[in-house]
Amino acid sequence: MSWIKEDAVSFFQLFCIKVIKTGRIPQHIAFIMDGNRRYAKKHHEDTAVGHSKGFEKLSETLKWCLDLGVPEVTVYAFSIENFKRSAEEVDALMDLARDKFQKLLNEIDVINEWGVRLYVSGRLSLLPVDLRKMVSHAMLATRHNNKLKLNIAYAYTGRDEISRAASYLVDGVNNKELIVEDIDEELISQSLDLGEPELLVRTSGEVRLSDFMLWQVTNSVLYFTDVLWPEFSIWNLLAAIIHFQRHAPPSKYEDSSSEEKKQFLAKLENRRWQQLELFLNC
Repeated sequence: MSWIKEDAVSFFQLFCIKVIKTGRIPQHIAFIMDGNRRYAKKHHEDTAVGHSKGFEKLSETLKWCLDLGVPEVTVYAFSIENFKRSAEEVDALMDLARDKFQKLLNEIDVINEWGVRLYVSGRLSLLPVDLRKMVSHAMLATRHNNKLKLNIAYAYTGRDEISRAASYLVDGVNNKELIVEDIDEELISQSLDLGEPELLVRTSGEVRLSDFMLWQVTNSVLYFTDVLWPEFSIWNLLAAIIHFQRHAPPSKYEDSSSEEKKQFLAKLENRRWQQLELFLNC
């Protein structure tokens, strides 16, 4: 299964997409892809099968988002808390990630042709060394693409993301790149790994955030659906976007950062890429 499923829409579905696009399309959609294990249980399959089906659904969803003109998608793939699951399930998830990232690297020319930029957010130091290298390679190889940014929250929690951002700001003050008075809500937001989604979708009937993007969703439209993630369809996605179009607040982001803040953020971004290069070469 490719990262982007090319034949993901029918002619009628494409027509419906065009109708939906006459309204406002969210510029960033986040997905809590919940229900893989329940799907496996429902179909009397191993848990690993459910996770594999979940990836197949992601590849379809990415194509739908490309067709809709959504420029950024974030998915919650693996929580730090998931390391507490059985060793068998964690190992299976790591093996699935290895397989899919290797497939991405094998298809890198196609991914670049699609214009997909991959960004993995989380505490990458928790990943096995070989997987960490694959992730770093994939991010570096796609960093200049700009049609669709795919953020994968892996070895991630929202609280950990916030704590890491706080440490960056402390370092910035200690290194005299910032002064304490520079630290405000806007700078904290810009120091996080992930930006603010306009729409957050959670599948499987759960109506909680599970420590995902806690800072960013203050103004996001939330959409909860009972469908299990592997059974998520284009109709579910279009329903979520219609819900967004009915409830979205006006878009009013304006960057008022000082020159000092912009320089700090540029250095922070550069250090992140340098860290990936270290992971790749270690």
